[in-house]
Amino acid sequence: MTQVNKERMLAEFKEIVALPCHSLQERPVFELLKGKLEALGFTVEEDDAGEKLGGNCGNLWAFLPASAGVEGAVRVLLSAHMDGVEPCGGTTVIQKDGVLYSDGTTILGGDDKSGVEGILEGIRLLLEEGAPHGDIQILFTVCEEGGVNGSRCLDRSKLRSDVGYALDGEGAPGEIVVGAPGQKKYKIDIIGRTAHGGLEPEKGINSIMIAAKALADVKRYGRIDEETTCNIGIIGGGKATNIVPDLVTIEGDARSRNKEKLEAICKEIVETIATSAEKYGAKAEVFVDNKYDSFAVAEDSDVVTLAKAACATHGFTPDITVTGGGSDANFLNAYGLPSVILGTGMANVHTVDEYIKEEDLYNSALMVHGILKAAVK
Repeated sequence: MTQVNKERMLAEFKEIVALPCHSLQERPVFELLKGKLEALGFTVEEDDAGEKLGGNCGNLWAFLPASAGVEGAVRVLLSAHMDGVEPCGGTTVIQKDGVLYSDGTTILGGDDKSGVEGILEGIRLLLEEGAPHGDIQILFTVCEEGGVNGSRCLDRSKLRSDVGYALDGEGAPGEIVVGAPGQKKYKIDIIGRTAHGGLEPEKGINSIMIAAKALADVKRYGRIDEETTCNIGIIGGGKATNIVPDLVTIEGDARSRNKEKLEAICKEIVETIATSAEKYGAKAEVFVDNKYDSFAVAEDSDVVTLAKAACATHGFTPDITVTGGGSDANFLNAYGLPSVILGTGMANVHTVDEYIKEEDLYNSALMVHGILKAAVK
């Protein structure tokens, strides 16, 4: 039975999460991974996503051609993202009872360095045992956090695979996410009129009070149904306590795995707020941005079949599921590459309480190994 090199894998995970990895500042991680992949025989390239986004680094692409004599294998793309949420970088990993934590001053970085490490070690296992393999393509993206921007700006001409796997799920290895929502972000400016709050407040139009009334008119938010959510997450305005505020900005997002439902709930929220604001005497300016589309992959498709085969090879129970968040897989599917999200076991992500079981970290590599073996027909 194939076994990971636990000491090597753990040491490399610690090495990667110790690097600065702020969104749009991923260069240190890029350079480290470039060297590791080139040492494995990959050809590495960088696209211009960093230039498009104003960062110091583009997406990392790597390619390893099929073994000699291998024909007809499914071409596999493996993906993870290089950035992390704040506070990140300089992470000290604490091991306790088979679980990895940070020291509490930063995130751990399992989101998504567990995916990165699972890919690296899974490929090493395959190469070290001399197993035949088809074409292997790797995509390590920038700026995934805060909008999946790296994959949105990737160079689509570089895609040369049949199936894709984004190792970026919170479930344990064996989780296969076949559906995810699309997302729309919205911003509404409530525009009133300024005045001195003590001398002549009657000349003003208080945008904060009107925004409060408009938000009270919103009847549906949070969980709409099993595949649709809507959140109002940011509100800001006002300059001083003696100035009638003339501007309040409300920001939020809507998500759904059903395109029509997404359109409907987003329209309902923004129109309710805008109409109410105008009813109470202010003006409203609405901005809506379609961040990414939903995806749904059939359970009998090749991308799912290979993942199930990997589970069978290494004794994992397949967990076919859907998610409420977006990832690089949304754009890979939009670009015509059937892709699913694989769980790596990361937990409490986006907090300093993040952790991952060592077993899940190691098993992520086995999932990659099993998929690459199953791809050879």
